[in-house]
Amino acid sequence: MPHGFINDMLDVKLLILYITNRLLYPADTQTLYELCLQDDKLSYFDVMQALPQMVASGHLEEQDGGFVITEKGREAAEITKESLAFPVIQRAERAVERFNREVRRDSFVRTEVLDRPNGEALAVMHLDDEMGPLLTIEYTCPSSRQAAFLTKSFPAKADKLYQLITDQLTTKNETDENSP
Repeated sequence: MPHGFINDMLDVKLLILYITNRLLYPADTQTLYELCLQDDKLSYFDVMQALPQMVASGHLEEQDGGFVITEKGREAAEITKESLAFPVIQRAERAVERFNREVRRDSFVRTEVLDRPNGEALAVMHLDDEMGPLLTIEYTCPSSRQAAFLTKSFPAKADKLYQLITDQLTTKNETDENSP
């Protein structure tokens, strides 16, 4: 028999309210399930059953391909937040923080492939922050396929590339007479 704190559908809904109240971005069904998977007794089917019920009751709404909490849901989440077991809250909080951080980071990375008339392609990769652009790389490739490969690889390495370029440009070389 699995050990855990989620005992019935009400507990599942309270957990979903707790999590969606802390999300900064809409979360799709699979993501919500993964965020809720903080207890051994919770199943995928529990979450799949609860979500449409919570939309029908007005606690959640679908938006931008995911679910977001409504004002009614926020009020219920505030009233019931003490109803969840502390270990479940701790694990859920860490999962939500990780999700918010990843989505926020991903929003700062953009890529595109531009085909050129001569058959070459341009891989355009951007890294931004809250203030605007940090880095834009335009890389000419012999084919769209290679450009697509570069743009697909860029998001996971954007931070490291930015740091590497910054380090290289700010490191004083023996031949740099005019560097600060």
